[in-house]
Amino acid sequence: MLEAIKTTILVVSALFPIVNPLGGSPIFLALTREYTGQARWMLAQQIAVNSFILLIASFLTGTHVLAFFGISLPVVQVGGGLIVISTGWSLLKQKEEDDRARTHGEMDSQDIFRHAFYPMTLPLTVGPGSISVAITLGANAARNLPQNLLTIVGALIGSALIAVSVFLCYGFADRLARLLGATGMSVIMRLSSFLLVCIGVQIFWNGASVLLGSLAK
Repeated sequence: MLEAIKTTILVVSALFPIVNPLGGSPIFLALTREYTGQARWMLAQQIAVNSFILLIASFLTGTHVLAFFGISLPVVQVGGGLIVISTGWSLLKQKEEDDRARTHGEMDSQDIFRHAFYPMTLPLTVGPGSISVAITLGANAARNLPQNLLTIVGALIGSALIAVSVFLCYGFADRLARLLGATGMSVIMRLSSFLLVCIGVQIFWNGASVLLGSLAK
């Protein structure tokens, strides 16, 4: 049981700052401008489920999947960093008129969940940084059977806690917007978009520096 508790604390402490659901909520709100409150709530639930599956899959099988395809973590970081940079840049360049042009018409479930996995779960919520950390935690987990089962239980609990935090932050993002007002939300949105670009550059450089270092050797 102690091993499960230690793994839970390790997973939450290592992944929560990287997933950062509080910082991602303004971006989630900007990408769902035309959604109703109920549709946004449903989408937040789906993103939370996707995030849980992606984190636990990375923890349990990430190293084996990358080894099977011959992909290294630096390559994942370079590719994911480019996607994060592109998304952040597109949000940064959005016009104010687009932010005010909200259409809350009827939407079917297919429209609501169309972008639930990409880009809202991957890479905006669980990005290459989170995946690489989850893979690293899984690679360093205990391998003998009793400890391994407790480690898996701890990873499941930790990933579930992070998924719940994602659901709550995204689900209540519209209330945050009402609290801050249009001007405050616009400022936070622009700042979050700029930080997203910076995060993408950092993720890209983390992978590129390793690749360049291997060439130098």
